[in-house]
Amino acid sequence: MKNNLWNILKKELRELFRDKKSLAMMLVIPIFIPLLVIGMSALFESQVSKDVSEYNKIGFAYEMSETEKSIAEEMNIEIINGTDEELKQKYDNGEINLYITKQDSKYIINTDGSDNSTFASSLMDTFFNTYKQYLQQSYLQENNINPNEVLNIITVEENVIEQDNYFANYIKNYAFLFIMMAITVSATYPATDTTAGERERGTLETLLTFPIRSKDIIVGKFLGVTVSSIITGIISLVLAIISLVITKNMFSIYEGVDVMFSPLTILFAVIVIIAYSFFISGLCIAIASTSKTFKEAQSALTPLTFISFFPGMIAFMMGITTTPILSIVPFLNFTLIFTDINNGTIDLLNIGLMAISTIVYITLVFTHIIKQYKSEKVLFAK
Repeated sequence: MKNNLWNILKKELRELFRDKKSLAMMLVIPIFIPLLVIGMSALFESQVSKDVSEYNKIGFAYEMSETEKSIAEEMNIEIINGTDEELKQKYDNGEINLYITKQDSKYIINTDGSDNSTFASSLMDTFFNTYKQYLQQSYLQENNINPNEVLNIITVEENVIEQDNYFANYIKNYAFLFIMMAITVSATYPATDTTAGERERGTLETLLTFPIRSKDIIVGKFLGVTVSSIITGIISLVLAIISLVITKNMFSIYEGVDVMFSPLTILFAVIVIIAYSFFISGLCIAIASTSKTFKEAQSALTPLTFISFFPGMIAFMMGITTTPILSIVPFLNFTLIFTDINNGTIDLLNIGLMAISTIVYITLVFTHIIKQYKSEKVLFAK
């Protein structure tokens, strides 16, 4: 029986590596991972490294004091004066980044929240904080009060324990989401070809006439698809690591930041990749086995690509952390556990629950598929 399983696996792997489309799915898709890493790094770089001249054109719809003008000059703010209507027109035309109106002692920053306006708003927040501090000091001095005794009544000192690695963590986590998507895409084509494809070509019927147990046939096909998925995942991870090394030397946002995966992180990342490859391969075969044609199977499997990506993306954006319950939730658990691993948290309980739940899901899927093959529904279902 072991020989039958081994022969089925060899057959699947031979067909897999001979098929150009399967090879393309397995080897070409991971190339998009470095493009993602470099692209996101360039985006962050462009946001963080904006020159003040790109967002310093500020309209003032009131008569500025000499102090305000002096502060604006020190902060490289380009002053554009005019009425409310004139400044609004200039803002709409893109001539200024935002404009300030004044009602008694209340200053209003008028902006639509666009990219440059956000930077300009931050610049003006600093401007008004500086101006407010000047007015407070002047008022206290006029009333014979030492400003230091009031304004500096407490002091705050920041002790940076660990250097900020926001960009590295953000990009590494998103890179892993795309690794999951790449694994999913890599699994869909061979899973479709080895089930619905063989059924459509008539070769599956011939295979079922051999003295081979249905269990050996489906396990062999499953292992073949899983091997393809694991190869894709490992290649994607390697390319992600290489691209992080490249981006560290290309972009200033990574100065002083350790972008590399630690050996322990790489080990557990590989474990997560393997677990996910087993899970998604079984799921793809289960769905494709119920389809009558190759095209129908492809249509049925397409949503999996998005399902593999969006739960993790939403969890990452919302800052959801791993819990024992979430460790058994399909798709979401793999992303959350990798995020924890990337942040230096190795929770063996959550990792164990992920592995156990994956085994349970695969077992349930296999039970269903094997019943189909034994009843020959994969051949004659309408």
